[in-house]
Amino acid sequence: MLHVLTHDILPVFSMLALGFILGRLGKVSRAEAAALNRIAFLVMQPALIFPLINGLDWGSFRLDAIAVYAGSQVALFALAFWIAYRLLRHEMLEAWLLAMTTIFVNTLLYIWPISYLIYGEAASLPITSLVAWDAAVTFAFFIVSTGVIAHRDVSAVQMVKRVAMNPVLIAIMLGSLSNVLRITIPEPLLAAMKFTGAGAPPITLFALGVVLSGHALRPSVTIGVMSGLKLLAFPALVWGGLQLGARPPEWNTLSVLCAAGPSGAMAFALAMLHGVKTDQIAPIIIWTSILSLFSLAWLA
Repeated sequence: MLHVLTHDILPVFSMLALGFILGRLGKVSRAEAAALNRIAFLVMQPALIFPLINGLDWGSFRLDAIAVYAGSQVALFALAFWIAYRLLRHEMLEAWLLAMTTIFVNTLLYIWPISYLIYGEAASLPITSLVAWDAAVTFAFFIVSTGVIAHRDVSAVQMVKRVAMNPVLIAIMLGSLSNVLRITIPEPLLAAMKFTGAGAPPITLFALGVVLSGHALRPSVTIGVMSGLKLLAFPALVWGGLQLGARPPEWNTLSVLCAAGPSGAMAFALAMLHGVKTDQIAPIIIWTSILSLFSLAWLA
C-alpha cells in the first residue's frame, strides 16, 4: 500500500498539490492558470481523447461491468441532486453540478495515469473502458445538459452551434466515427496527438490546483454530504452491483478503484463557465482529492 501511494499515486497528485501551493504563495496567478487550462482544454485534451476513442477495441470490454458502473452513476446522481436541490436548497444549476461531483470521477486526468503506473497498459483495460465511457458519454452529457439548463432562453439552433464548437465534443465525435468506420489514422498524426495529449493531465491538474488555491477549505454540510457520497456511496454502489454475475476479477477490482477516485474537475470548470457559485464545488474536489489518496492506495 505504501509503495503504491508513494510511487504511483503521489507523483500524479503532486501536480495538483504543486499548483495549489504556488497559488497560495502567489507565485502563479489565477489568470495564468486560466490561460494554461484554456490551452489544455482547446488543444491537449482533444489530442488525448481522440486517439483513445479511435483505438478502442469494444469487443474486449466487459459491457456488464460498464453497465454496473453507469447504472450506479445514474442512481447516485439522482439521489445527490435531490439532496442538493430539495434538502440543502441550492439553486438548480448549482445542485446539478454538486450532484455531478459525486459520480464524475477524474478518470482521464488522474485515475488513468495512476492505473498505468500500477498495472501497465494491458492490465488497465477496465480503467480504459471506464475512461472511454466517461469521456464519450458522461462528459458529453454534462457539457450539453449544463448548457441547456444555464441557457434555457437560448434557441435550439444556437444551442446546437454552441455544442458543435466544443473541441472536446468534436474530438469525441470524430474519434467515435473513425472507430466505427474503421478509418486508419496516419501514424505521424497519431504520434503528434499522443505527444501533445501527454501534457494534458499534468498541465490541467496544475492549473486546477492554482485556481482551487483561492477557495477556502472549511467544511460545510453540503461539502461533507457530497464528499461522503463520492468517496463512500459511489464505490459501495459499484462494488455491490459487481457482485452480480461473473467476470475476470481485475474488472471488479479496477472498476471499484475507478469509482473511489476523487471528483473530476469538470464540475468546477462548468461552474466557472456558466457563472455558478464555486464555494461549495471547489472544496469538494480538494477534499476528495486528498482523502482518496489513502483509499486508492488501499484498493490498488
